[in-house]
Amino acid sequence: MKVLVTGGAGFIGSHTVDLLLEKGYAVRILDNLQPRVHPRGKPDYVPAEAEFVLGDVSNRADLQRALQGVDFVFHLAAYQDYLPDFSTFIHTNTESSALLFELIVADPKRFPVQKIVFAASQAVSGEGKYRCIEENTVFYPGPRPLEQLRRGEWDFRCPTCGGAAEPMLIDEATCNNPHTAYGISKYAIELLAFNLGRRYGIATAAMRYTYVQGPRNSFYNAYSGIARRFALRIRAGLPPVCYEDGQQLRDYVNVRDVARANLLVLESPQANGMAYNVGGGRAVTVREFAQIMLKATGSALESQVPGEFRIGDTRHTVSDISRMRALGWEPTISVEQNVREYLDWLDTQTGTDEYLFEAERIMKEQQVVQKAVASKQ
Repeated sequence: MKVLVTGGAGFIGSHTVDLLLEKGYAVRILDNLQPRVHPRGKPDYVPAEAEFVLGDVSNRADLQRALQGVDFVFHLAAYQDYLPDFSTFIHTNTESSALLFELIVADPKRFPVQKIVFAASQAVSGEGKYRCIEENTVFYPGPRPLEQLRRGEWDFRCPTCGGAAEPMLIDEATCNNPHTAYGISKYAIELLAFNLGRRYGIATAAMRYTYVQGPRNSFYNAYSGIARRFALRIRAGLPPVCYEDGQQLRDYVNVRDVARANLLVLESPQANGMAYNVGGGRAVTVREFAQIMLKATGSALESQVPGEFRIGDTRHTVSDISRMRALGWEPTISVEQNVREYLDWLDTQTGTDEYLFEAERIMKEQQVVQKAVASKQ
């Protein structure tokens, strides 16, 4: 059986490729080696056993070439960034998904795809759901207003009584409220996947990854996340900087656990037509994550909380992973081990400092990162 992995030279894609090869699949990779993610070209971890096609998923000719004779597809290629490139999210992420169906439906003999597993995102859920502590009611908030963030008021309050509210686990059934262009592009992928898949008899599934960490997580791209930011600052002798008050809850999952989830969903007929949260099963605050990384590096530095915030960030993101668990999947790698694996990999890389400072400069220049007037920690 032949599997196409779009974005197969990337972070999640490359680990998925490794596991597919280990299980005896024939693998073809389609990747455009986007300079922001791969400024040094094709990474040396891309296995020679996998056929490599250099091309763009949103380009019809490239996708036709890669899709020919393929039985299964992992559509993992995506545009990810914190910058306001709104149209690029839709073009690269959503339009390429529609193009997949367009090609398969037009010529099923040339493109005999039986199942497509799409990379969605926890960004589909937006801010998730909250419970009013006083009234015990559930509400689904929209994004926090910029004025609120500038005042340093980080938490949601009940829209009815104004009282304190607490975050609940984010489930797949009710939490569909994206509020960024990236999240909207991923939700549109799910709508395409389930509706077109059902109409044309193509099995589909969508994976809502939370905060994926581990080796090969590109340190060139600011979107790579918290492990990148904290580790590069510590390596440069600088303290990790926590946005907001550092009390945001996050759900970190190791990339090898994600690759296992991908394969399980591909091979499970009961997963057809379903969206799946893929998370670590443990809530960790940003400040706690900083402490875990400082301890792992043996650093005497302490994290800082200067009251900065990043536009588009959710307050809390912790997934309900019971649907994946029902398939027999369980996260196996702790946050602590996750951090150690990333640091060990980063130690093999050189020339990292320039990417840290450049990314921070651009985000502040574009006002993606701002500082609250009077933060309440």
